[in-house]
Amino acid sequence: MAILSDPKYIFTIILMGTIIFITYLSKRNANASDFFVGGRAFGWFTNGSAIAGDYLSAATFLGLAGLTFSIGYDGAFYTFSFSIGLTLLAIFVAGPLRRFGAFTVADFVAYRFHSKRARLVAVIVVLSISGFYAAPQLLGAAQILSMFFGTSYEFGIIFTCAVMILYVGVGGMKGTTLNQALELWIRVGAFILMVGAAVYGGLHYQKILAAITEFSGSIAGTASFTEDGKDVAFEGSSWANTGIITPNFLHTFSMVIGLSLGTIGLPHILLRFYTNPSAKAARKSALMAIGIASVFFLFAVYLGVVGRAIFLEGNASPEVIKNLMTGGDNMVVPSIAEVLGGKWLLGLVIAGAFAAIFSNLSGLFIASSGALAHDLYASFSKKELSQKQRVFAGKMAIVVLGILYGILGLLVKEASIGHLVALAFTVAASTFTPIFIFGIWWRGMTEKGAIAGLIVGLLASMIMIFGAPMMPEALQFKVPGIITVPIGFLTVYIVSKLDRQVPRDVNEFMKKVHSKESEVA
Repeated sequence: MAILSDPKYIFTIILMGTIIFITYLSKRNANASDFFVGGRAFGWFTNGSAIAGDYLSAATFLGLAGLTFSIGYDGAFYTFSFSIGLTLLAIFVAGPLRRFGAFTVADFVAYRFHSKRARLVAVIVVLSISGFYAAPQLLGAAQILSMFFGTSYEFGIIFTCAVMILYVGVGGMKGTTLNQALELWIRVGAFILMVGAAVYGGLHYQKILAAITEFSGSIAGTASFTEDGKDVAFEGSSWANTGIITPNFLHTFSMVIGLSLGTIGLPHILLRFYTNPSAKAARKSALMAIGIASVFFLFAVYLGVVGRAIFLEGNASPEVIKNLMTGGDNMVVPSIAEVLGGKWLLGLVIAGAFAAIFSNLSGLFIASSGALAHDLYASFSKKELSQKQRVFAGKMAIVVLGILYGILGLLVKEASIGHLVALAFTVAASTFTPIFIFGIWWRGMTEKGAIAGLIVGLLASMIMIFGAPMMPEALQFKVPGIITVPIGFLTVYIVSKLDRQVPRDVNEFMKKVHSKESEVA
């Protein structure tokens, strides 16, 4: 009975019950179009909500406020970059991609150059980006379950992967889209209530700015809590009395490049534009997502600053201080919610956090299952597969992905959600972004140029991310977009210029993706 009276259990159970109900209603997937792109039947409002739901992941719901709490107003650069990325996607890619009308991201490369080799390389890149993105979502889920429900980190990973296998494997893109749309509005509602509670409680901007600017010295040692009979002090970094860390221009510029251009290359976001009935609806969906996301990002930055003011004032309960200290950047939003609205607001925010994680993970699962089932199994199979076999292959791919992503989640236990997602954006910006920009707007791109761009962009990203400690200090970027993104673009351009083997039907392809009369059903 205690569970039934605890808001965090109540809201989480309601969320899970709704997910199961929607998934059950969406279980009928008669063909591959139904499973992978929802039969292309979703209008701009539903799909716009789903795009925003897919985009506003744990990195935004938990990570952006956490970054602002941790590093000050520099955290706002992340939000600006994400908004820029969605805008560029709406302007340059959304409409043409829908007119192209396929099932997966790799389809674009394969059909553009009539190349199975290009498809295979694209699948490798899709899985790499999705792995980078899935790991931090699982990290967020496991941390929430551990901190607020008392489960182990390992249980959190296994539970979340099991939910995804059921969620996406049964409902396909139809269930995924409807759940993503619902889950978006849960998060937006939670943030609206949090901001309203902060302002109503006197934590308006003038007051929180005063709390930050009046603080002097180091935050280390200003907070402590008791655990197992021992006093534990916060070993944090020093904050300037302005609450703002002066940014290094090159590092900031590198981050902006990686995050802004990375949106264009994210497979699970690109896939959403195949689900619209028309290019016009795709553009409307993108514009709606931009509006929702921009407001959401503004709230995230504000709440991060509220969290910093609460922490510096030191008036929060020992439990909240402990959560802020032990949860790191990732648990700031739930901790703030408990201060602002007690257990009920905390319960809603926990459900919102799960909604963010489930929404983003479901998009990654459906995009990656398409890469495995459609791009690998069906495309390279020696026999013609029936629609039923294609759907079954997609469902089996979901199970395989659940295992693979679960392993990745176990490996990132101590990482920052926001930073891991930034790396996923960087890989996307260095690989698929050049392919889609050049592929849609430049007739001169060739098969060899595309393959070389994907391979070199991926390798450059991996080297700059994992090999950074071995490089000179000047080349050590947390988000190495300033180096890897130009490498990706230049590789595609230079190799294409040297190759000059442009597909013979390139003019027909360009007419198809740019002509208003070429909508694909």
